[in-house]
Amino acid sequence: MAAKIRKGDLVEVVRGRSSDEKKLAERNARRAAEGLEPLKAGDKGKQGRVIKVFPAEGKVLVEGINLKTRHVRQGQTQGQTGGIETIEAPISIAKVALVDPETKQRVRVGFREDVVERDGRTRTVRVRVTRGGAKRGIEQGKEI
Repeated sequence: MAAKIRKGDLVEVVRGRSSDEKKLAERNARRAAEGLEPLKAGDKGKQGRVIKVFPAEGKVLVEGINLKTRHVRQGQTQGQTGGIETIEAPISIAKVALVDPETKQRVRVGFREDVVERDGRTRTVRVRVTRGGAKRGIEQGKEI
């Protein structure tokens, strides 16, 4: 799974708490009736670029997704100021899906082996390609 997602890829969060305002208001109205505090919006449906991949942990760092607040103490040197920072935290690879940069739609990805000649040698190279999705208007076999 980690081989399919690389640094710089556009991904979309497919699992987790919804960021849809209508669903959020409906859910929080139910919680208010039960006397519970309202929940915050999630990241589901949001898209962003992959900053870093952690294949050993099965996680990715995506810009603008899974934001956490961090309280930073002021440093002893002149350059470091303290305060509250908002940083991205890693999210599981299973919760994100690759997005086709042209159509901005989620795609399933497979691999195709191509024979390429480099420096007088023939090598087999694995290329990421889209799978299925003809109903949604996604071209099958297109390189990603």
